Amino acid sequence: MEKREFTFPSQDGKTDLHAVEWLPEGTPRAVLQIAHGVSEYVLRYGDLAAYLTGRGFAVVGNDHLGHGASVADGAPRLHFGPAGSWDTVVDDLYALRCLEGQKFSGLPYFLLGHSMGSFLVRTYLIRYPGTVDGVILMGTGQMSPALTAVGRAIAAVECCRIGEERSSPLVQRLAFGAYNKAFAPNRTEFDWVSSDETTVDFYEEDPRCGESPSVGLFREMLGGIAFITNQANVEQMDLATPVLFVSGEEDPVGEWGRGVARVYRSFQEAGVQDVSMKLYPGARHEILNDVCRREVYRDLADWLLARVPVAREA
Repeated sequence: MEKREFTFPSQDGKTDLHAVEWLPEGTPRAVLQIAHGVSEYVLRYGDLAAYLTGRGFAVVGNDHLGHGASVADGAPRLHFGPAGSWDTVVDDLYALRCLEGQKFSGLPYFLLGHSMGSFLVRTYLIRYPGTVDGVILMGTGQMSPALTAVGRAIAAVECCRIGEERSSPLVQRLAFGAYNKAFAPNRTEFDWVSSDETTVDFYEEDPRCGESPSVGLFREMLGGIAFITNQANVEQMDLATPVLFVSGEEDPVGEWGRGVARVYRSFQEAGVQDVSMKLYPGARHEILNDVCRREVYRDLADWLLARVPVAREA
Protein backbone atom coordinates (compact mmCIF):
# COMPACT_ATOMS: atom_id res chain seq x y z
CA MET A 1 0.00 0.00 0.00
CA GLU A 2 1.17 3.50 -0.86
CA LYS A 3 0.01 6.50 1.16
CA ARG A 4 0.04 9.99 -0.37
CA GLU A 5 -0.95 13.13 1.51
CA PHE A 6 -1.88 16.31 -0.38
CA THR A 7 -4.03 19.43 -0.16
CA PHE A 8 -6.79 20.89 -2.30
CA PRO A 9 -8.75 24.16 -1.95
CA SER A 10 -11.93 24.21 0.11
CA GLN A 11 -15.01 25.75 -1.40
CA ASP A 12 -14.83 28.35 1.38
CA GLY A 13 -12.18 30.08 -0.75
CA LYS A 14 -9.55 30.36 1.99
CA THR A 15 -8.68 26.94 3.43
CA ASP A 16 -6.34 24.30 2.04
CA LEU A 17 -7.91 20.97 2.95
CA HIS A 18 -5.65 18.14 4.04
CA ALA A 19 -6.36 14.91 2.18
CA VAL A 20 -4.86 11.45 1.85
CA GLU A 21 -4.87 8.65 -0.70
CA TRP A 22 -4.14 5.03 0.14
CA LEU A 23 -3.33 3.15 -3.06
CA PRO A 24 -3.15 -0.58 -3.75
CA GLU A 25 -0.41 -2.29 -5.67
CA GLY A 26 -1.32 -2.30 -9.32
CA THR A 27 -4.39 -0.74 -10.91
CA PRO A 28 -7.30 -0.08 -8.50
CA ARG A 29 -10.60 -1.83 -9.17
CA ALA A 30 -12.67 0.93 -7.47
CA VAL A 31 -12.41 4.00 -5.21
CA LEU A 32 -13.84 4.55 -1.73
CA GLN A 33 -14.01 8.10 -0.36
CA ILE A 34 -14.37 8.55 3.41
CA ALA A 35 -16.18 11.36 5.25
CA HIS A 36 -15.10 11.27 8.91
CA GLY A 37 -17.07 12.29 11.99
CA VAL A 38 -16.98 15.33 14.24
CA SER A 39 -13.90 15.93 16.42
CA GLU A 40 -11.70 13.45 14.53
CA TYR A 41 -9.71 13.29 11.27
CA VAL A 42 -9.27 11.10 8.20
CA LEU A 43 -5.91 9.47 9.05
CA ARG A 44 -7.74 7.49 11.76
CA TYR A 45 -9.12 5.35 8.91
CA GLY A 46 -5.72 4.03 7.85
CA ASP A 47 -6.33 0.50 9.16
CA LEU A 48 -9.54 0.17 7.13
CA ALA A 49 -7.69 1.60 4.15
CA ALA A 50 -4.94 -1.01 4.50
CA TYR A 51 -7.56 -3.76 4.51
CA LEU A 52 -9.34 -2.42 1.44
CA THR A 53 -6.22 -1.62 -0.57
CA GLY A 54 -5.31 -5.26 -0.06
CA ARG A 55 -8.51 -6.04 -1.97
CA GLY A 56 -7.78 -3.66 -4.80
CA PHE A 57 -9.49 -0.46 -3.66
CA ALA A 58 -8.06 3.02 -3.71
CA VAL A 59 -9.17 4.81 -0.53
CA VAL A 60 -9.27 8.60 -0.19
CA GLY A 61 -10.58 11.19 2.22
CA ASN A 62 -10.04 14.67 3.60
CA ASP A 63 -10.14 16.42 6.95
CA HIS A 64 -13.30 18.54 7.01
CA LEU A 65 -13.04 22.27 7.58
CA GLY A 66 -11.71 22.99 11.06
CA HIS A 67 -10.68 19.38 11.65
CA GLY A 68 -7.31 17.65 11.65
CA ALA A 69 -4.91 19.58 9.42
CA SER A 70 -7.66 21.47 7.53
CA VAL A 71 -7.49 24.65 9.62
CA ALA A 72 -6.58 27.94 7.98
CA ASP A 73 -4.12 30.27 9.74
CA GLY A 74 -5.95 32.08 12.52
CA ALA A 75 -9.16 30.09 12.02
CA PRO A 76 -10.88 28.40 14.98
CA ARG A 77 -10.73 24.65 15.27
CA LEU A 78 -13.87 22.53 14.91
CA HIS A 79 -15.74 25.31 13.15
CA PHE A 80 -17.07 25.12 9.59
CA GLY A 81 -17.74 28.81 9.06
CA PRO A 82 -20.71 31.17 8.81
CA ALA A 83 -24.33 30.23 8.25
CA GLY A 84 -24.60 27.92 5.24
CA SER A 85 -21.16 26.36 5.70
CA TRP A 86 -22.68 22.87 6.05
CA ASP A 87 -23.19 23.03 2.28
CA THR A 88 -19.58 24.18 1.87
CA VAL A 89 -18.35 20.99 3.54
CA VAL A 90 -20.64 18.92 1.30
CA ASP A 91 -19.30 20.81 -1.71
CA ASP A 92 -15.78 19.92 -0.53
CA LEU A 93 -16.75 16.23 -0.64
CA TYR A 94 -17.94 16.70 -4.21
CA ALA A 95 -14.77 18.60 -5.14
CA LEU A 96 -12.63 15.70 -3.91
CA ARG A 97 -14.89 13.24 -5.70
CA CYS A 98 -14.30 15.16 -8.95
CA LEU A 99 -10.53 15.30 -8.42
CA GLU A 100 -10.32 11.58 -7.75
CA GLY A 101 -12.78 10.83 -10.54
CA GLN A 102 -10.45 12.51 -13.00
CA LYS A 103 -7.50 10.51 -11.69
CA PHE A 104 -9.40 7.20 -11.64
CA SER A 105 -11.63 7.81 -14.63
CA GLY A 106 -14.15 5.06 -15.31
CA LEU A 107 -13.71 3.24 -11.98
CA PRO A 108 -16.70 2.60 -9.69
CA TYR A 109 -16.76 5.26 -6.99
CA PHE A 110 -18.19 4.83 -3.48
CA LEU A 111 -18.70 7.05 -0.42
CA LEU A 112 -18.52 6.08 3.26
CA GLY A 113 -19.71 8.50 5.92
CA HIS A 114 -19.31 7.92 9.66
CA SER A 115 -21.39 9.77 12.29
CA MET A 116 -21.43 13.46 11.27
CA GLY A 117 -19.85 12.24 8.04
CA SER A 118 -22.95 10.11 7.47
CA PHE A 119 -25.11 13.24 7.76
CA LEU A 120 -22.84 15.01 5.28
CA VAL A 121 -23.04 12.05 2.87
CA ARG A 122 -26.83 11.93 3.18
CA THR A 123 -26.86 15.62 2.24
CA TYR A 124 -24.52 14.81 -0.65
CA LEU A 125 -26.91 12.15 -1.95
CA ILE A 126 -29.68 14.73 -2.15
CA ARG A 127 -27.60 17.58 -3.60
CA TYR A 128 -25.43 15.52 -5.98
CA PRO A 129 -27.61 12.56 -7.00
CA GLY A 130 -26.17 9.98 -9.34
CA THR A 131 -22.51 10.97 -8.87
CA VAL A 132 -21.45 7.86 -6.91
CA ASP A 133 -21.99 4.13 -7.38
CA GLY A 134 -22.86 3.28 -3.79
CA VAL A 135 -22.85 4.63 -0.24
CA ILE A 136 -22.10 3.23 3.21
CA LEU A 137 -23.73 5.11 6.10
CA MET A 138 -22.06 4.23 9.40
CA GLY A 139 -23.03 5.35 12.89
CA THR A 140 -25.92 7.45 11.60
CA GLY A 141 -29.18 8.37 13.30
CA GLN A 142 -32.50 10.14 12.84
CA MET A 143 -33.46 12.90 15.27
CA SER A 144 -37.12 13.90 15.41
CA PRO A 145 -38.04 17.26 13.82
CA ALA A 146 -39.14 18.56 17.24
CA LEU A 147 -35.83 17.66 18.92
CA THR A 148 -33.87 19.09 16.00
CA ALA A 149 -35.83 22.35 16.20
CA VAL A 150 -35.12 22.66 19.92
CA GLY A 151 -31.43 22.03 19.36
CA ARG A 152 -31.27 24.62 16.58
CA ALA A 153 -32.98 27.20 18.80
CA ILE A 154 -30.51 26.60 21.64
CA ALA A 155 -27.56 26.77 19.26
CA ALA A 156 -28.85 30.05 17.82
CA VAL A 157 -29.16 31.56 21.29
CA GLU A 158 -25.64 30.43 22.22
CA CYS A 159 -24.24 31.84 18.96
CA CYS A 160 -25.64 35.22 19.94
CA ARG A 161 -24.52 34.91 23.55
CA ILE A 162 -20.90 33.76 23.18
CA GLY A 163 -20.20 33.93 19.44
CA GLU A 164 -20.41 31.13 16.88
CA GLU A 165 -16.69 30.33 16.92
CA ARG A 166 -16.57 29.38 20.60
CA SER A 167 -17.65 26.12 22.20
CA SER A 168 -20.65 26.04 24.52
CA PRO A 169 -20.60 23.74 27.57
CA LEU A 170 -24.41 23.77 27.49
CA VAL A 171 -24.61 22.63 23.86
CA GLN A 172 -21.78 20.14 24.39
CA ARG A 173 -23.59 18.64 27.39
CA LEU A 174 -26.92 18.44 25.54
CA ALA A 175 -25.30 16.92 22.46
CA PHE A 176 -22.99 14.33 24.02
CA GLY A 177 -23.66 14.18 27.75
CA ALA A 178 -26.49 11.68 27.55
CA TYR A 179 -24.44 9.29 25.41
CA ASN A 180 -22.01 8.40 28.17
CA LYS A 181 -24.61 8.19 30.94
CA ALA A 182 -26.00 5.06 29.31
CA PHE A 183 -22.74 3.26 30.13
CA ALA A 184 -22.43 4.31 33.79
CA PRO A 185 -20.50 3.81 35.93
CA ASN A 186 -18.12 5.52 33.53
CA ARG A 187 -14.41 4.86 33.24
CA THR A 188 -13.85 7.83 30.87
CA GLU A 189 -15.84 10.59 29.14
CA PHE A 190 -15.80 8.54 25.95
CA ASP A 191 -17.08 5.12 27.00
CA TRP A 192 -19.86 5.51 24.42
CA VAL A 193 -17.31 5.54 21.57
CA SER A 194 -16.32 1.85 21.80
CA SER A 195 -16.61 -1.19 24.03
CA ASP A 196 -12.86 -1.75 23.49
CA GLU A 197 -11.14 0.05 26.39
CA THR A 198 -7.81 0.28 24.55
CA THR A 199 -9.53 2.09 21.67
CA VAL A 200 -11.21 4.48 24.09
CA ASP A 201 -7.86 5.24 25.73
CA PHE A 202 -6.26 6.01 22.36
CA TYR A 203 -9.19 8.27 21.51
CA GLU A 204 -8.93 10.11 24.83
CA GLU A 205 -5.16 10.58 24.49
CA ASP A 206 -5.33 11.87 20.90
CA PRO A 207 -5.34 15.71 21.01
CA ARG A 208 -7.21 15.80 17.70
CA CYS A 209 -10.11 13.71 19.00
CA GLY A 210 -12.89 14.53 21.42
CA GLU A 211 -12.47 18.31 21.36
CA SER A 212 -15.55 20.48 21.88
CA PRO A 213 -16.93 21.73 18.55
CA SER A 214 -17.90 25.36 18.11
CA VAL A 215 -21.53 26.25 18.71
CA GLY A 216 -21.60 27.40 15.09
CA LEU A 217 -20.68 23.90 13.94
CA PHE A 218 -23.59 22.50 15.97
CA ARG A 219 -25.88 25.06 14.34
CA GLU A 220 -24.73 23.93 10.91
CA MET A 221 -24.98 20.22 11.70
CA LEU A 222 -28.49 20.56 13.11
CA GLY A 223 -29.51 22.47 10.01
CA GLY A 224 -28.09 19.64 7.91
CA ILE A 225 -29.97 17.08 9.99
CA ALA A 226 -33.22 18.99 9.48
CA PHE A 227 -32.56 18.94 5.72
CA ILE A 228 -31.86 15.21 5.47
CA THR A 229 -34.81 14.16 7.65
CA ASN A 230 -37.28 15.94 5.36
CA GLN A 231 -38.78 13.07 3.37
CA ALA A 232 -39.36 15.27 0.32
CA ASN A 233 -35.60 15.86 0.20
CA VAL A 234 -34.83 12.16 0.65
CA GLU A 235 -36.92 11.47 -2.44
CA GLN A 236 -34.61 13.71 -4.49
CA MET A 237 -31.79 11.14 -4.25
CA ASP A 238 -30.91 8.88 -7.15
CA LEU A 239 -32.98 5.90 -6.07
CA ALA A 240 -30.75 3.52 -8.05
CA THR A 241 -27.71 4.28 -5.84
CA PRO A 242 -27.10 1.31 -3.48
CA VAL A 243 -26.99 2.13 0.24
CA LEU A 244 -25.71 0.09 3.20
CA PHE A 245 -26.46 1.10 6.80
CA VAL A 246 -24.09 -0.27 9.47
CA SER A 247 -24.06 0.58 13.15
CA GLY A 248 -23.40 -0.77 16.60
CA GLU A 249 -26.45 -2.13 18.41
CA GLU A 250 -25.35 -0.12 21.45
CA ASP A 251 -24.57 3.10 19.58
CA PRO A 252 -26.37 5.97 21.35
CA VAL A 253 -26.15 8.17 18.24
CA GLY A 254 -28.39 5.65 16.49
CA GLU A 255 -30.56 5.15 19.60
CA TRP A 256 -29.48 1.53 19.98
CA GLY A 257 -30.50 0.81 16.39
CA ARG A 258 -33.91 2.48 16.52
CA GLY A 259 -32.73 5.67 14.84
CA VAL A 260 -30.83 3.72 12.20
CA ALA A 261 -33.95 1.69 11.46
CA ARG A 262 -35.96 4.91 11.01
CA VAL A 263 -33.52 6.21 8.40
CA TYR A 264 -33.48 2.80 6.71
CA ARG A 265 -37.29 2.82 6.49
CA SER A 266 -37.32 6.36 5.12
CA PHE A 267 -34.99 5.25 2.32
CA GLN A 268 -37.23 2.27 1.61
CA GLU A 269 -40.29 4.51 1.53
CA ALA A 270 -38.52 6.86 -0.87
CA GLY A 271 -38.03 3.91 -3.22
CA VAL A 272 -34.28 3.23 -2.93
CA GLN A 273 -33.84 0.06 -4.95
CA ASP A 274 -30.88 -1.50 -3.13
CA VAL A 275 -30.81 -0.69 0.59
CA SER A 276 -29.73 -2.92 3.46
CA MET A 277 -28.89 -2.62 7.15
CA LYS A 278 -26.74 -4.50 9.65
CA LEU A 279 -26.37 -3.85 13.40
CA TYR A 280 -23.46 -5.33 15.36
CA PRO A 281 -24.35 -6.74 18.81
CA GLY A 282 -22.42 -5.23 21.72
CA ALA A 283 -20.74 -2.58 19.55
CA ARG A 284 -20.99 1.12 20.27
CA HIS A 285 -20.41 4.19 18.08
CA GLU A 286 -17.11 3.52 16.30
CA ILE A 287 -17.61 0.05 14.87
CA LEU A 288 -14.34 0.38 12.94
CA ASN A 289 -12.59 0.62 16.32
CA ASP A 290 -14.67 -1.83 18.34
CA VAL A 291 -14.14 -5.51 19.07
CA CYS A 292 -16.13 -6.40 15.93
CA ARG A 293 -13.85 -4.38 13.62
CA ARG A 294 -12.60 -7.33 11.54
CA GLU A 295 -16.14 -8.54 10.91
CA VAL A 296 -17.08 -5.00 9.85
CA TYR A 297 -14.09 -4.82 7.49
CA ARG A 298 -15.12 -8.08 5.83
CA ASP A 299 -18.73 -7.01 5.53
CA LEU A 300 -17.82 -3.68 3.96
CA ALA A 301 -15.43 -5.29 1.49
CA ASP A 302 -17.99 -7.94 0.53
CA TRP A 303 -20.70 -5.31 -0.02
CA LEU A 304 -18.42 -3.13 -2.11
CA LEU A 305 -17.04 -5.99 -4.19
CA ALA A 306 -20.55 -7.23 -4.95
CA ARG A 307 -21.22 -3.84 -6.57
CA VAL A 308 -18.03 -3.61 -8.61
CA PRO A 309 -18.72 -5.00 -12.11
CA VAL A 310 -15.11 -6.15 -12.66
CA ALA A 311 -15.20 -8.12 -9.42
CA ARG A 312 -18.43 -9.86 -10.41
CA GLU A 313 -16.93 -10.91 -13.74
CA ALA A 314 -13.70 -12.23 -12.20
